[in-house]
Amino acid sequence: MMNKDHRSTDTFKRTQLRRHKALATGLFLLMMALFVVCVYLLKTRTDAWIGYVKAFAEAAMVGALADWFAVTALFHHPLGLPIPHTNLIENKKKDIGNNLGNFVVDNFLNAKTLRPYIDKLQISSFIANWLSKETNIELLVTEAGHLLKQMVEKADEAMVVSFITKKSGALLKDIQFNEIAANGLTLIIDRGDHARLLGFLVNKVKNYVIDNEALVKQKVKQESHFLIPGFVNNYIASKLTAGIAKYLDEIEKDPDHKIRRDIHKQLLNFATALKTSSQWQKELQELKDQLLSEEKLKDYATSIWKSAQTSIVRDLSSGNSVLRNYIRRSIKDLEESLQQDAVLRDRIDGWIRRNAYSYILRNTEQAGRLISNTVGNWEGKELSNKLELEVGKDLQFIRINGTLVGGLVGLLIYTLSRLL
Repeated sequence: MMNKDHRSTDTFKRTQLRRHKALATGLFLLMMALFVVCVYLLKTRTDAWIGYVKAFAEAAMVGALADWFAVTALFHHPLGLPIPHTNLIENKKKDIGNNLGNFVVDNFLNAKTLRPYIDKLQISSFIANWLSKETNIELLVTEAGHLLKQMVEKADEAMVVSFITKKSGALLKDIQFNEIAANGLTLIIDRGDHARLLGFLVNKVKNYVIDNEALVKQKVKQESHFLIPGFVNNYIASKLTAGIAKYLDEIEKDPDHKIRRDIHKQLLNFATALKTSSQWQKELQELKDQLLSEEKLKDYATSIWKSAQTSIVRDLSSGNSVLRNYIRRSIKDLEESLQQDAVLRDRIDGWIRRNAYSYILRNTEQAGRLISNTVGNWEGKELSNKLELEVGKDLQFIRINGTLVGGLVGLLIYTLSRLL
């Protein structure tokens, strides 16, 4: 659309340029015709007004030709002749670029000129007002969702997997599994989780023993001598079941039971051994090396990326996307913060102003160099055509004015010569 509009504008400018050129040239031809008529009339008549008109037309032609030469010399060689100091735009494009760049830097990109405009910047208020419209929020959410989906779908899998592999390898390289295991076990002990787990297990075992007394009797009978009566075996089994259940019940209900203390002590000793024993450190390091070899890390990374990729794409494609909703909430939170928090707006605007001001001033030379190089690198003919298209129409008025002013000056000189 922009290119189409640009072409339409160029076409309109070319049409205007041709019309004004035709007007200026037509005026010159009119003066020439008027001069020829006057010369012809003077051969047969002696009317005074003919001399005045002839003087006006003659001077007008001279003025028209002089200004035509001056205007044409800016953009072309007049009549195609390589006259010195003509076709100035094409021949002096490098100097024009340098001068234009220096002009912009000196007159526009300086502290005095920039500060009043930068001090008026209120980007945060503009953003807040823009985000206050639901259509704009939906536009951002939609575009962000499309962009994120494209990034995930088109991401280089090999590069992503390599990145995850390297980062995870570097992260896990210095991790000591024995210290992690020891610290984890110590935390469990300090929180009393081991005691609760022991109580849970003891309760389950106790209930299992009580619920399976028949099984105990069967096992006792199988292992008993054939001469021992069955009621004795059943008595022994009942006593054994009751004794085990009672002992387990004591362990479950007594937080200071010897078994509990022994287990607590053994766990502490085991945690200490995990942290300090070179044998444990060696064995766990070997286990880590096996689990986290480069090949396996790459497999893990591939699996992680594929899973994440599938989940993100599926979510973004759904009607009630979690990611889109999160983006929407974040944008609304930002909009509310900007609307309600004047301090936040001042901080954002202040940061933008300071950085914009300092950045522009630091890069004024680069801006001038950009303008200079851009103009200097244009084709000479292209630059000449561009400038003629922009200002050529107005320059034709120089030719028109030159024609009229030249005629008036010629008329004045002729009049003075007649009076004197």
